[in-house]
Amino acid sequence: MYNKAPIVRHKSTRIYVGKVPIGDGAPITVQSMTNTKTTDVQATVNQIYALEQAGVDIVRISVPSMDAAEAFKLIKKQVNVPLVADIHYDYRIALQVAKYGVDCLRINPGNIGNYERIKQVVHCARDHNIPIRIGINAGSLEKDIQKKYIEPKPEALFESAMRHIDYLNRLNFDQFKVSVKASDVLLTVKSYRLLAQAIDQPIHLGITESGSLRTGSVKSAIGLGILLTEGIGDTLRISLAADPVEEVKVGYDILKALRIRSRGINFIACPTCSRQEFDVIGTINELEKRLEDIMTPMNISIIGCVVNGLGEAMVATLGIAGGNKKSSFYEDGIRQKYRIDNQDIISQLETRIRAKAKILNNSNLIKIQKIQE
Repeated sequence: MYNKAPIVRHKSTRIYVGKVPIGDGAPITVQSMTNTKTTDVQATVNQIYALEQAGVDIVRISVPSMDAAEAFKLIKKQVNVPLVADIHYDYRIALQVAKYGVDCLRINPGNIGNYERIKQVVHCARDHNIPIRIGINAGSLEKDIQKKYIEPKPEALFESAMRHIDYLNRLNFDQFKVSVKASDVLLTVKSYRLLAQAIDQPIHLGITESGSLRTGSVKSAIGLGILLTEGIGDTLRISLAADPVEEVKVGYDILKALRIRSRGINFIACPTCSRQEFDVIGTINELEKRLEDIMTPMNISIIGCVVNGLGEAMVATLGIAGGNKKSSFYEDGIRQKYRIDNQDIISQLETRIRAKAKILNNSNLIKIQKIQE
């Protein structure tokens, strides 16, 4: 394996969303948000189940009305993953879902109301041992800040965040995390840099309203990638106009690419050229679909020829280097005596990858048992 240069994380305090730790060196969590009507309880529960299957750590649900709050009560009873209630405008909804066991309250103080209303929400959160996320968005800054800065600027998002952090500090409430999101990548990055220099609370990362699956993934990878390599961020959400399950996948892909957190298979594949000895693109696309259920961290190298195939295979868990009719197969960097028939490459690779995952899982279980003993 390549040498891993550790990323020095921004120092932060720790809070818990349900039983999930955030901050103070805890694994960076991957969040998503349902896009069903919250009042459609079954559809929302089904989507949460799908997100859990994809590996989500925390799920946020929009609760725009009292009817949605009542639906939230029913949803909460049917799922295990921690739930964050997204509250805008009506502070009374926050008070209601707190009674129903919400694991975290996400509020945008710019539209939640005056200081007295914020005070009520904070007191309620303290009484129920619920953390808060202060969510600052470039598109919903307070009117006086909008007037002062004319347009969204890093200093504007930072000023809004510090104003509401001050509210919570004055109320002696420290169980909170903060986000300063914008749809513009560079604006977001600069805003988070200012925030990280000023606070010790956990930081929630995201590029808000980033766009479609393709463009949103690119924006998020660039913006969050910059911040994560600078050690900024304790939890993240990829905001896509797409199936929320894709948000989870992209989130893990970003963490995996930075070697921060691994879950599932990391496929290494060449872009292909006329040297390829088998259909690399078709192979990688089919294997990704077939092997979505494997959560064991593995590096799988699929290269269509020997130019780079041998080198990549030697540093992968399993690797294949394309050859005429049959391709060389490597396991843990060692070339195996047998070769894989190019005509049946997908099914053969799937079989061998699943077998390797089983071996690695059993090995990890033995290690855990020894630690517990």
